[in-house]
Amino acid sequence: MKTITVHHPHSFKPGDFPPLAIALGYFDGIHLGHQKVIKTARGIAEKNGWKSAVMTFEPHPSIVLGKKKDGIELITPLEDKIKLIEKLGVDYLFVVRFTSRFASLLPQQFVDQYLAALGVKHVVAGFDYTYGKFGKGNMENLPEYANGRFGITVIEKLALENTGEKVSSTLIRSKIREGKVGEVKPLLGRDYEIKGIVVHGEKRGRQLGFPTANLKLTASYMLPPNGVYIVQMKVADTWHNGLCSIGYNPTFKNPEEYEKTTEVYLLDFSDTIYGEEAVVKWLARIREEKKFARVEDLIEEMKRDETAARRYFEKQGTAT
Repeated sequence: MKTITVHHPHSFKPGDFPPLAIALGYFDGIHLGHQKVIKTARGIAEKNGWKSAVMTFEPHPSIVLGKKKDGIELITPLEDKIKLIEKLGVDYLFVVRFTSRFASLLPQQFVDQYLAALGVKHVVAGFDYTYGKFGKGNMENLPEYANGRFGITVIEKLALENTGEKVSSTLIRSKIREGKVGEVKPLLGRDYEIKGIVVHGEKRGRQLGFPTANLKLTASYMLPPNGVYIVQMKVADTWHNGLCSIGYNPTFKNPEEYEKTTEVYLLDFSDTIYGEEAVVKWLARIREEKKFARVEDLIEEMKRDETAARRYFEKQGTAT
């Protein structure tokens, strides 16, 4: 897959690329709905002897438009998004830098400059996709702006069979925000993952008999609420079963000393892994974060957490 960063205004013209069937969207999560849009574009390209493409945007439009002044936590930061799109067999990925100037394009200008000018023969997007200034362009009026220059396929809402809920990045974020990490897989088609670097912490877990890997996130990932979770962590291409604690270690710290940490305790693991890149896969929530009056009570609770995790992995057939 060829990844092309596009700055506005660009200088591309028809003929710079082969005929394209292109999927449009921000695609945070690359969930099952996104996958349907992208796979549809790829299928149309293959049927017609064209190349497949995806157009996404960076940063998130809500940041540039002032709707999220403090930034936004992402399900799939750009690096992860690129890798997931590549796995779907796409030929070209256009990453358009979303700026104020780009956001001011009228719908017709977007169609002319970012679809027709790239040699697009067919556009695929979800039913709720919008484009152009104030989002005035949508899939209903796209044929008017296209004026016969390319075909259009609209992907209707994809819903969960059991609840009828729309598969969306918004729903996935709400699940993560509520700690319901086990309910994300049916939406993503995979478990939710984050990446980080193993760094030195206070090494208090080692003193308690539960040595942990302190994780420094490599991007603005969305994290579930404070608590203890059953996870798997990949280090040096090997997955290990474990537990992850997110929070402020309230048993040992006063509120003014609080600094949020993400710490992973791996079952039956004793290697030194400082500086390694790690991937954490979120599987289930055990409990919320607690403050204990005695260290001994904390240790007993951690033993119960470990027992719960081992039972989970035994039931799943992935015990270490």
